[in-house]
Amino acid sequence: MSHLPGPMVDLVAALGRLPGIGPRSAERLAIHLVQTDSRQVCDLAQTLVAASERVRSCERCGGFTEHQPCRVCADPARDGSLLCLVEKPVDILLFEKAGSYRGLYHVLGGKLSPLQGIEPEDLSIPALEKRLGIEPIREVILALPTDVEGDATSSYLARRLAGRSVRISRLAHGLPVGSALEYADELTLSRALEGRRAVPGTESDPAQHHD
Repeated sequence: MSHLPGPMVDLVAALGRLPGIGPRSAERLAIHLVQTDSRQVCDLAQTLVAASERVRSCERCGGFTEHQPCRVCADPARDGSLLCLVEKPVDILLFEKAGSYRGLYHVLGGKLSPLQGIEPEDLSIPALEKRLGIEPIREVILALPTDVEGDATSSYLARRLAGRSVRISRLAHGLPVGSALEYADELTLSRALEGRRAVPGTESDPAQHHD
């Protein structure tokens, strides 16, 4: 990139740190931006700063929000007996876009990965257990990725939550094996949710369950 002026080199480097942006894409974006009207660039910069400053994690579920609690948690029409456990805030957006789920959410904040030093205490499991103790939740839907770490995390949570008066279920097969929810289309995600099954060994009193 020595053929580029210094400010463009810095811009390419900054853009290249964004997920999914390779060196060539970063260079093309940088070239586009420096040729764009300065007012549009200023508007973009102000929008980025505003989003960074105003968007926060919901204190209840961990999803993206500008106000506390988020719109999903504050919606009285949502089914408070259903709680969908996801890895990342973006997973909530995927379910909402699919439009087939009307319950609440809880963001775990990652997956168990001993090799990366991620242990149960690094995830929002205590907050989940607290919600189970104070909210009228009757079913926890494990909607974690189908990779090795996601399966291990789901198994750990199923064991940890077993014995409570809640149903523990997982999404049905049909999701791409070994991948995150973001790679599933809306129809596949909806069908996986509708076809969810109870995790073996976690069933409590059937009278307490519902679909």
